[in-house]
Amino acid sequence: MKSAIIAIQFMTRIPMPRVRMEPGDFAASMRWFPLVGIVVGAMVWGAAAIGAMVDPMLAALLALITWVAVTGALHLDGLGDIADAAGGAHRDPARLDAILSDPHAGSFAVTVIALQLLAKFVLLVLLLEQGAGWPLLAVAALARLGTMMWNRFLPQRGTGLGSQFAAVRHGPAMAVWSAGGIAAAWFAPPLFAAPAAWALWGMWLKRRIGGISGDGHGAGIELCETALLLALVIAG
Repeated sequence: MKSAIIAIQFMTRIPMPRVRMEPGDFAASMRWFPLVGIVVGAMVWGAAAIGAMVDPMLAALLALITWVAVTGALHLDGLGDIADAAGGAHRDPARLDAILSDPHAGSFAVTVIALQLLAKFVLLVLLLEQGAGWPLLAVAALARLGTMMWNRFLPQRGTGLGSQFAAVRHGPAMAVWSAGGIAAAWFAPPLFAAPAAWALWGMWLKRRIGGISGDGHGAGIELCETALLLALVIAG
């Protein structure tokens, strides 16, 4: 379970016991990313349940604050970086690498992150007004299952932290988690939209960015979560 602990440490701010990392442990931790999603989803659902005792708006607010806090805004940071890169290099593709390596947030990043938070809040309000809470577990897990799909089928972009996952493809883990996703979608059919969300994000990344990176994984998680929330709301 060492790789599961590493995955939780990397993707959340949840205190975990220290483990000694060996070469390859970080790459192996990707197979536990959907488990991290279940943990995150459970905390978000719990916060929503507390807020729902007062009002769905408060439930959505507490859920969103928990979502950001437990992940340390890690994926929002990736979304912002991708937004800056795509926007800043729109007319000059040669600037793409320089923008991706720039740690500062530009106007594209700020705008897209604000819209992402607003979209999640509105969708959470609508979803919780429908009385649906448990699908949040599957939303967060399926979004993180997408990382294994992008890692397997997209070319690696850059040499950052995300490139360490390239050496491991996680075929068996993908199959197991996919089966779990199908089981969840059996009870909440809008979750069957997950493969379409993975594919659309993968195609966009390959065309505009040239492949997958750590930022691409983080942005994809955020956008897939929002896409699945939207699917649940529309179908509800």
